[in-house]
Amino acid sequence: MLLKLENPRLFADIVSIISELVTEVKIKVTKEGMSLTAVDPANVAMVHFKMPSDLFSEYNLDKDEVLGVNLENLKAVLRRCKPGSSLTIEKHENNLKLGINDRIKRDFSLALLDIDVEEKEMPQWEFNSIVKINSDALVEVVEDCAIVSDACTFIAEPSKFIVEAYGLNSARAEFSSDEAEIHSANSIARFSLEYMNKFIKGAKVSSRAHLSFSNNHPMRLDFPTGNIMLSFVLAPRIEQDD
Repeated sequence: MLLKLENPRLFADIVSIISELVTEVKIKVTKEGMSLTAVDPANVAMVHFKMPSDLFSEYNLDKDEVLGVNLENLKAVLRRCKPGSSLTIEKHENNLKLGINDRIKRDFSLALLDIDVEEKEMPQWEFNSIVKINSDALVEVVEDCAIVSDACTFIAEPSKFIVEAYGLNSARAEFSSDEAEIHSANSIARFSLEYMNKFIKGAKVSSRAHLSFSNNHPMRLDFPTGNIMLSFVLAPRIEQDD
């Protein structure tokens, strides 16, 4: 296996974002491309990433590979990539070989891990509400909500989308159909801001965010970047009656 990225910055950013949620993952490498799907330790959230093979300048693969990787270690190496660097990724026995090429050639070796976790697939659900907005706007409203609460509520109607949070204090933002692309029936669901604050880091790699949710149902948040997809799933926050 030999893969090469001429501009690894986007890949480095995505690895950094995913590492906020999970540490040890299985990265699949097939003829279609590189992908991973992982569930956080609390079994509340899922992340999915896919990069097609044609985005690599070299993609030599004799057989499908599954790479058990510590993302903190991988992130530390990828941080060494500078503008203009290229990155090579090779598997050699039980090690992942990473080569950074710029003014000089630097080589790193990371031990591959035997990760015993159940294989997961990204669930395919139908949603009552799909909202497509500027990712920077989503960052703003999530950060607003985090000032006053530890959870936020998404409310979607055919012509508007509302994000609000409340406790002793409250915050609220409303988007009309002029400010967001809204495909919706009436939906309402509440989600943890601890996780949302991790997810919105995806704004670093995509200018658009696609939110899909239904009444008290898991939410899906996609950050599309060309042919690359970074997606998150989050279980709803169900309030308990006293």
